[in-house]
Amino acid sequence: MELAGRCALVTGGAVRVGRALALALAAEGMRLVVHYGSSAGEAELLVGEIRRMGQQAVSVSADLARIEEVERLAGDAEAAFGGVDVLVNNASVFPAAGLVKTRPDVWDHTLAVNLRAPFFLTQRLGGVMRLRGRGVIVNMADLAGLQVWRGYSAHAISKAGLVHLTKVAARELAPEVRVIAIAPGTVLPPEDFSDEEVERLAWRAPLRRNGSPEDVVRALLYALRADFVTGEVLVVDGGRLLGAS
Repeated sequence: MELAGRCALVTGGAVRVGRALALALAAEGMRLVVHYGSSAGEAELLVGEIRRMGQQAVSVSADLARIEEVERLAGDAEAAFGGVDVLVNNASVFPAAGLVKTRPDVWDHTLAVNLRAPFFLTQRLGGVMRLRGRGVIVNMADLAGLQVWRGYSAHAISKAGLVHLTKVAARELAPEVRVIAIAPGTVLPPEDFSDEEVERLAWRAPLRRNGSPEDVVRALLYALRADFVTGEVLVVDGGRLLGAS
């Protein structure tokens, strides 16, 4: 897909990896709809930065745990620049709770944000993309959807569902719309991790180092331009999925 002049919606686009993705798409000449939940200040700063780059951008708030807010976000994103060409389902929650300790409210919130919202954004925006004859949807999964992680049960199950949503949507929306997932490893450790914890994460990968948001950016740009790729999961993890030796 030619990116310049097209419109992209990035959920959770105001902070962390989402911010890097939004900036990269703006640098490619895309118009940005930056979704945020609670990061209003960060979203406005990002929109200002994109506009100073000479590109168009707006920010839209929505609570992705509420289906009516998801539907409103889809409508607002379409109205912002006359249609959405690229959807990046990036927003995610990461509650630390294993199988035994996961409460029903934690389960419901995690599945709503991590899986239900991407499903219905894909349904709404992907359906319009198909009618228009073009579009790409990129789902930000992670290794928890491909491995068995202890301590993050709801998150891991939601990401496994997101991986399968990628495959289902790729079949149903083809040939007009491509759908791809990206599964990063450690590219931006939690802010409360110590240096020792970050170092231990690096040693879980055969490449013996952690990545960066730029590694995910490169995967995203590849996914958007790889016109013969759909339904795949691009793993960006330094080989961690293989297991450390």
